[in-house]
Amino acid sequence: MKLLIVGGGGREHAIAQCVAKSPRADKIYCAPGNAGIGQIAECVPIGAMEFEKLTAFAVEKKIDLVIVGPDDPLAGGLVDVMEAAGLRVFGPRKNAAILEGSKAFSKDLMKKYHIPTAAYENFDDPEAALAYLEQAKMPVVLKADGLALGKGVLICQNLEEAKAGVRTIMQDRKFGDAGSRMVIEEFMTGREVSVLSFVDGKTIKIMSSAQDHKRARDGDQGLNTGGMGTFSPSPFYTKEVDAACRRYIYQATVDAMAAEGRPFQGVIFFGLMLTQDGPKVLEYNARFGDPEAQVVLPRMKNDIIDVMEACIDGTLDRIDLQFEDNAAVCVVLASQGYPEAYDKGLAIRGLERFEGADGYYCFHAGTKREGEKIVTNGGRVLGITAKGADLKEARANAYRATEWVDFDNKYMRHDIGRAIDEA
Repeated sequence: MKLLIVGGGGREHAIAQCVAKSPRADKIYCAPGNAGIGQIAECVPIGAMEFEKLTAFAVEKKIDLVIVGPDDPLAGGLVDVMEAAGLRVFGPRKNAAILEGSKAFSKDLMKKYHIPTAAYENFDDPEAALAYLEQAKMPVVLKADGLALGKGVLICQNLEEAKAGVRTIMQDRKFGDAGSRMVIEEFMTGREVSVLSFVDGKTIKIMSSAQDHKRARDGDQGLNTGGMGTFSPSPFYTKEVDAACRRYIYQATVDAMAAEGRPFQGVIFFGLMLTQDGPKVLEYNARFGDPEAQVVLPRMKNDIIDVMEACIDGTLDRIDLQFEDNAAVCVVLASQGYPEAYDKGLAIRGLERFEGADGYYCFHAGTKREGEKIVTNGGRVLGITAKGADLKEARANAYRATEWVDFDNKYMRHDIGRAIDEA
C-alpha cells in the first residue's frame, strides 16, 4: 500500500512510526513532515491546509490511504475534499469534526443527549458574557469556541480575572476567530484523564488511557501549552471509571453524532474529569492527541492500517483492539521561552543514540533538516518516550533518555508522571 500522512508534528511522527511497522505499508509519504518523519517516510513540501495540492498529489501518486493528523484540516473539510476525488481517507468529515471545531456545538450535544459534562452557557456577545459573570460562582472556566492550538482555555479564580478573560478572548481576539463565540462553564475538580478511541460511525473501540501535562512549568505552573509530557495508562482510570464511561459517555457520544446526521469515523479523544459525581467530559478532540499518541500508539499490538480501514468500512466491530501490558512515559523537550518567544535553528545533538534502542522513541515535533544537521524548528522540539514494565520504570527510562539528546536552550518539565506516586 501507498500511504500519505498529513501533518508535521510529534503526533504524525508517532503515527508514521506505527504505520511503518505494518507489513502492508510499501511506501509512506508525509506532508509536510519533519526531520524525524523524513527518516521513515518521504516528506513532501505541502502544508496541511493546502487541500487542492494535497488532493492532487494523492491522486497523482495513487495513494491507497490518507491519514489526516491535525485538527485544522479536519475541521476545514480536507476529508470531504479528498473523498470527492475518490480517495480513501482516515479521519472525520467536516460535519463530524465540528465535535472539536466548536465547543459550543459539543456542549449543546452533551446537554441534548444527557452526556455528563460541566454546567455551561454559550455567548457570542461579550457584554452578555460580562453580565452573566456578575452572577456566576467562581472559579469559572472560559473557552474560546473554535480551534486554538489547545490554548484557548482560561481558568479564572475571581470576577476580575474572568472579566479580563472575556476581553482577552472576545474583544482582543488573542485566539483569533476562535474567540468569536465563547463558552463559560463551571469549574470542575478531580483527576484529568485522556482516553483515545477508534470509531467507525456506529462502533467505538477504546485505546489505552493516558494523562497529559498542559502547563509549561513544574508543579502545573506557567502558561497552557500543547502538552509538556504524558503517561499511559492512567492508574486513576479504574475498572469502575471505565464502566461508567462506557455506560454514559463513549457509545452515547457516537450514537448522538449519528442521530444528528453527523456519523463520526476516525479518532475521538475524550478529555475526562473524574469528579466526585463520576466521570464528566471536559472536551472532545476529533483526532489523536499530541503528545498522547506518543505513549499510546507504541503500546498498540494491532496493525494500525487494519484498524483505520475498519473505521472507514464500518467493520470496527470485527477488530480485537489490543495493547501491551506495560507503560509508557513521554517527556517533551522544548525550547526555552515556549509557549511564547523562543529561538529556532539550533543544532540538535545525540539523536543517533535512539537508533536501535528497543523501547525508546524520539518523536520529532518541531525539527527540520539543514544540510547534514537537524535543527530546532518549533517550541516543542522532541518527545522522548520510553516504555517500562510499569509507570515508574517507564518514567525513569524516559528521563534517562532525555540526557541522550541536547540542543541550546533545551527545556523540560521534571515532574511528568509524578501523580503516579499518589496512585
